[in-house]
Amino acid sequence: MTASRLRYLPLGGLGEVGINMWALEWENQVLVVDAGLMFPQEDMLGIDLVLPDISYLLDRKRDVLGIFLSHGHEDHIGGLPYALKKLNVPVYGTRLTLGLVKPKLKEHRILREADLREVRVGDAVQLGPFRVETVAVCHSIPDAVALAIETPVGRVVYTSDFKLDDAPPDGLPTDMERFRKLGDQGVLLLLSDSTNAERGGRSGSERDLHAPFERIFGEAPGRIVVANFASNIHRIQHLVRMAVQFERRVAVVGRSLQTNFKTAKELGFLKVPEGLTVKLEDTDRVPPSKLLLLTAGSQGEPMSALARFAAQRHPFVNVLKDDWVVISARPIPGNERMVHQTVNNLYRHGARVFYSEVGNVHVTGHAQRDELREMLDAVRPRYFIPVHGEYRQLVQHAEVARDAGVSDDHVVVVEDGEVVELDAASIEKGAKVSAGLVFVDGLGVGDVEQVVLRDRRHLAEDGILVVTLTVDRDSATVRAGPDLISRGVIEPELSSRLMADARAAAMASLERFADTHADVNILKEAIHDAVSKTVYKQTRRRPMVIPVVTEI
Repeated sequence: MTASRLRYLPLGGLGEVGINMWALEWENQVLVVDAGLMFPQEDMLGIDLVLPDISYLLDRKRDVLGIFLSHGHEDHIGGLPYALKKLNVPVYGTRLTLGLVKPKLKEHRILREADLREVRVGDAVQLGPFRVETVAVCHSIPDAVALAIETPVGRVVYTSDFKLDDAPPDGLPTDMERFRKLGDQGVLLLLSDSTNAERGGRSGSERDLHAPFERIFGEAPGRIVVANFASNIHRIQHLVRMAVQFERRVAVVGRSLQTNFKTAKELGFLKVPEGLTVKLEDTDRVPPSKLLLLTAGSQGEPMSALARFAAQRHPFVNVLKDDWVVISARPIPGNERMVHQTVNNLYRHGARVFYSEVGNVHVTGHAQRDELREMLDAVRPRYFIPVHGEYRQLVQHAEVARDAGVSDDHVVVVEDGEVVELDAASIEKGAKVSAGLVFVDGLGVGDVEQVVLRDRRHLAEDGILVVTLTVDRDSATVRAGPDLISRGVIEPELSSRLMADARAAAMASLERFADTHADVNILKEAIHDAVSKTVYKQTRRRPMVIPVVTEI
């Protein structure tokens, strides 16, 4: 019998930014870490959210011990409600992380059944063969932790999202002393955040924003509007302090931000003086020079508060001349166009805008190359797998690891679904497991597959042409039609000749089946090919052709 090996299963976040989720498996016992979501890219037409595929975890042979959450960002907890509907297991997380999870579970009506277990920073929890210790890390949200997981073959360290800031806003820096101790005790595998692996130097401190913010607050003639990630509690705290210093009232715009603001305040992670906030509907009563609007939507999402504000489509607050708007976040790859569209709309309506290209108004929450190297030097792992990032970022981080002395054959770059099997003596890629993107469209989860998206793109690019006709079941002769209905193919005035030719081609294609008792699917295929060929010949377009054949 072969000796058991530890299996590392990346289910999301390796090869894309977002949907972070992975698992460790030992003899069919599985520990899951994080359950994120991703917002759709432009080519995902009509899709609301993207989730990781968890079908591997649902196999009856596997005993899923629990889900451990590292911190409260959407790309680590946003997919949890969808996972828990299929996988009723305990969920572990720190106080703020679980606090941010609860409203999501309540919205999905599964909070009552959920088994949420709070852990403190520095705690250790035994889950089957895994002992999971939380280690403090500094990120753009409080109560974030790395995980040191003892397994039967050695220790696995997962940094989660982290940066090295000696004096962060909450006074809790990344616990490098603990990472060094773990390194001294021996680390089998390090999984480390690759988001900023392409960027040299260090990430900078939240303190670096104080001077630019002070200048903006000191000079703004009217309202100040600041957009950032709804879960960046450190940045929100910084802005609340600035509002107090410059005697501005604060209004919170956007549902996600309002929920997080309320939760963080109730749990004591956000200190807000009494009377500082003002309801959205009462902002008209506050002089513009005395108002700060905090809003979500820094990624230009079309339905977000900032995008609606910029396009003057928000029910309560819309952009005015002399507003100073600060977009305090860097666009996620793929979102640049939407962000620039929002910036254009803000300028159009007379606002002054500060964003990543024209002002130092954002500091990243992710370690850059020098900090990634420092983490590698502290932990000194035997094996290294870069996580969290697009493929090029994973490759760049792998280079940092080799420079830090991890031998070439001990560095493994994998993408979602590519299992890695390891023990103290060796590491190698195993068989692939099902992983990929699950699309949420309205109330449907997973009922839109790649083929549906392909059809939507086809319709968006070339339109649709429906050919309807009635045929005699016995003789295959046409009794009525063919009639052609087109949408999104060509202007109706220009299409009369094209339609006549397509109709003639459909008729001609059926002549060879006269008196043959041909199957209706064969007739449809012949019509489809004839009409498609005619339309392409005349327009160089390939609309979706749908033949509808009725037999009588």
